[in-house]
Amino acid sequence: MSRATITHIGGPTVLIEVGGWRILTDPTFDPPGEHWNFGWGATSRKLAGPAIAPTDIGPIDIVLLSHDHHGDNLDHAGREMLSRAGTVVTTIPGKRRLGHGDTVGLAPWASVESAKSGAPTLEIVATPARHGPPGSRPIVGAVIGFVLRWKGQENGVLWISGDTVLFDGVREVGRRFTVGTAVIHLGGVRFPISGPLRYTMTAEDAVHLGRQLNPQTIVPVHCEGWKHFRQDQSAARDILASSELGGSVLWLEPGTSTEVTV
Repeated sequence: MSRATITHIGGPTVLIEVGGWRILTDPTFDPPGEHWNFGWGATSRKLAGPAIAPTDIGPIDIVLLSHDHHGDNLDHAGREMLSRAGTVVTTIPGKRRLGHGDTVGLAPWASVESAKSGAPTLEIVATPARHGPPGSRPIVGAVIGFVLRWKGQENGVLWISGDTVLFDGVREVGRRFTVGTAVIHLGGVRFPISGPLRYTMTAEDAVHLGRQLNPQTIVPVHCEGWKHFRQDQSAARDILASSELGGSVLWLEPGTSTEVTV
C-alpha cells in the first residue's frame, strides 16, 4: 500500500513526504503580527505563527510555490528558506522575480519531472488557478496549483489547489485526472475595498468541487491565521462535516504528521 506523510505547518504551508521526497508548499514561517499589503488597497495581518520553525523543518527537495507575490503564501522567512531548498516550482512570472538558482516556471497544464536516487520519478503538473473574480488576473497576478504523480500511486494523483476560486479551470482537474488526495485552499477571502468579491474558495465551493473530483481524502488548509479569511475553520468544518463528503475530510493538527493512502 502506497502512503504519504502530510504535515500542516500553518496557512498554506504543508510538508509532503513520499518515497524519499520531501516537498514543501507555499513557505510561510514568519511570526504573527505583521501587516501585509496585497496591492490595490487590499491589506491583512498575520494572526498565527507556524507550528514548526524553519530551522526545524529539515532538508527540502522541492518547494511548490503557487505564487510568490502575496505574503500569506511566501513571507520573509519562507523566502529565505528558498535559498536552502532544492528546486522551486512556481509560475512563469514568479520564476522571473525570484532569482533562485534552480527555479522552474510553469504555465497551467505544463509539467516537469524530478529525479532523485532511491526515490520514484516525480511528475509535477501545473493546474489552473484564478485568485479572484473573472478578469482579476491583472490585479491579483498569476497563480497555479499542482498535481503530483509518481509510480505506485493506488488511489490517484495528489492535487494541491493553490489559492483559487471555484471556476472551470479547477473543474478541469477532475476531467483530466483521477484525484486521490486533494489539498484544498479555503478561507473565502474577501477585502473591504472589493466588497462581496471572493478570492479563494469556501467550504461550500469545496463540496461542489468534491462531488466532481470524488477524492478519497480531502485536506483543507489555508483558512486560518490571517485577518482576511472570512470563513474560519470552525465554519468550514461544520459545512464539510454535514455534506456527503464528510467522511473523506481530513483536518490536520498543525505540526503533527499524518499518513494518508495515495
